[in-house]
Amino acid sequence: MKANKIIIAALGLITLGGLSSCSESWLDVDSKTESNSGNYFKTQEDGYRALIGCYDGWQRTVSSGPQFTLFQLSETMSDECFGGTGNGDGRNTQIIDRFDMSQAPSYTDMHNSLWNYYYAAIFRCNEFIEKGEGIAWKDSITKRTYLGEAHAIRSICYFDLARIFERVPLLVHATKENLPQVGPDTLYAQIVSDMQYAIDNIPADAYPKSDFATNDGHFTKYAAEALMARIYLFYDGYYNNNQGGEVPGGLTKAKALADVEDVIASGEYGLVPRFKDLWPASSDNPSGDYKGHWVDNSSYAGVGNKETVLSMKFNYTADYNGNDDGNRFVVMLGMRTGGNKYDRYGQGWGGMTVNPNTVDAFKSGDQRESASIITCADLPGYEDNYISDQREYTGYALRKYTPLSKRNDNGDLVSYLEGDMAGDFQISQYQDWVLMRYSDVLLMAAELGSPNAQSYFDQVRQRAFTLDNGSISPGYSQIAATRENIWNERQKEFVGEGIRYWDELRQGLTVAASQIAGTTKTRSAGNEDDVTIKAENIINKRGFCQIPLTQITLSNGVLKQNKGW
Repeated sequence: MKANKIIIAALGLITLGGLSSCSESWLDVDSKTESNSGNYFKTQEDGYRALIGCYDGWQRTVSSGPQFTLFQLSETMSDECFGGTGNGDGRNTQIIDRFDMSQAPSYTDMHNSLWNYYYAAIFRCNEFIEKGEGIAWKDSITKRTYLGEAHAIRSICYFDLARIFERVPLLVHATKENLPQVGPDTLYAQIVSDMQYAIDNIPADAYPKSDFATNDGHFTKYAAEALMARIYLFYDGYYNNNQGGEVPGGLTKAKALADVEDVIASGEYGLVPRFKDLWPASSDNPSGDYKGHWVDNSSYAGVGNKETVLSMKFNYTADYNGNDDGNRFVVMLGMRTGGNKYDRYGQGWGGMTVNPNTVDAFKSGDQRESASIITCADLPGYEDNYISDQREYTGYALRKYTPLSKRNDNGDLVSYLEGDMAGDFQISQYQDWVLMRYSDVLLMAAELGSPNAQSYFDQVRQRAFTLDNGSISPGYSQIAATRENIWNERQKEFVGEGIRYWDELRQGLTVAASQIAGTTKTRSAGNEDDVTIKAENIINKRGFCQIPLTQITLSNGVLKQNKGW
């Protein structure tokens, strides 16, 4: 069974109605179906429940099932993956991977649900931040901690919107006012300000890693510091051409480095010894029965392990009645198996097929390749029987977040979980999304110019070439921790984690377009099907996504479409 059960119930907007009850975790609250803005935000318990609402809103950007989650967008737009999905499905995924509306001109609203979910989450944060001062807090530390977390959630929501759309309305009050988009400098100034508030106000010991079963999923001071470095590197790369300039909001390169050095110095985190133990699908299960699904008889390091700096939590309790808490991008990348299962893998919709160039990037002996990528030909009968309806089949699938199957009491592999973890495999996948790993902290510190850059870089690379017996693969050789080498290392370290596209953009738009563009031979419905991605399509759109037409219409033209769309 899953060791750490965190259930995020379906929470309505506080101003619009009630809150549902939860159980068995730090997210537990009592049902208060009569709560509204007029009688709420009075007690510290109200503040606690409001914070849960902020986390729930953020989670729903995935769990409520937008047409494209941030994860699917970032994987599909990068050079790691193609759109994939079934041959009979709509070609909206091909719009994404090719940056080309001619693939399916009617899809003018692909990101409308994602836009709505992000702004719903921001609304919750805004209301809590505004009304938090009126709460009768029992102590100032709790007040600072809760409001610090709310600021961090608002910051990451706007950071996601800034990377997806670049120019969006900036709302910092609980309002539905029709505002025009702001430029990136204004938006990033708010992102930095909110994240700095979290760093300054969440105590370092608020959520100790030693008690991860209680604390896993919380924004901590250290998670905020790590994200601040990520914010800096993206802005400096995309807008400052990696010149080490200041980011709006007063964020300097020295400050970003100091933040990640503080995470390292905390001693709260470390590298899991074997790379493959970071994910259920790549960890060892010597028994082969997978009865425990994730944990029993497995080498999986577990949720909230020492390498996890920040994760988005999910659970298996989702239903079709508005209770959204499952990981909805997982089933999108699962292999199309016709209902059958292979090894430990479950079924999915065949999205995000892996570009063979991603496989070719790995050197011999690099343990990250097999941990990150499934070679479909290794699954007996798969290529003969189950790719007839697969689009853009390359022979490779993402492994880290692929859906899993479980062997039931009859010995059959099933995608619908049973017993305590019963749920619909389409909406009840409960693998947490790890948004920040300690290896990322080490590589960011190295890139930002730490005096320990070579040591940090070597730690990540040596782990990648460490064999099961603890020895180092002959394929390993020490190389200098230059920026280019760090970028190349990041490509292999974070395959299938939703990071690669943003890393490409911050190397420069032209560089990113050249890496992503090209023609690759794939198979659709068993027939040859070349995928051609043109660099000019990416450059013309500046790497950003289409503003939903519904939002432009609802704004009466106040919102403007992004260039190239």
